[in-house]
Amino acid sequence: MSAHDAHYGGNLVDGARMLALFGDVATELLIRMDGDEGLFVAYDKVEFLAPVFAGDYIEAEGRITTIGNTSRKMAFEARKVIAARPDVDESAADVLEAPLVVCRASGTCVTPKDKKRR
Repeated sequence: MSAHDAHYGGNLVDGARMLALFGDVATELLIRMDGDEGLFVAYDKVEFLAPVFAGDYIEAEGRITTIGNTSRKMAFEARKVIAARPDVDESAADVLEAPLVVCRASGTCVTPKDKKRR
């Protein structure tokens, strides 16, 4: 996460940034499945589990859990893999021994029938 992503005191990153990452993941999943970016319809559940700060490195992944005619239900998880260490130096960071789950979500996307190529 860059300094541009920090919106709050202490360089805290807005939780909406994790949802933007999930949107990118959903787009990739839909392109791989349907050959089209599709549309994100709604989140069913969002859990913010740990803070994210400017300088942290986040990995996001998702999977399709249910396939309908045009709808695809998905589950997402974002993990912090490197933590910024501003207490040591402005550019210091540590690789975490185990990734820290910072956000989980689930939602539904739709690829309109006339847009599906697969």
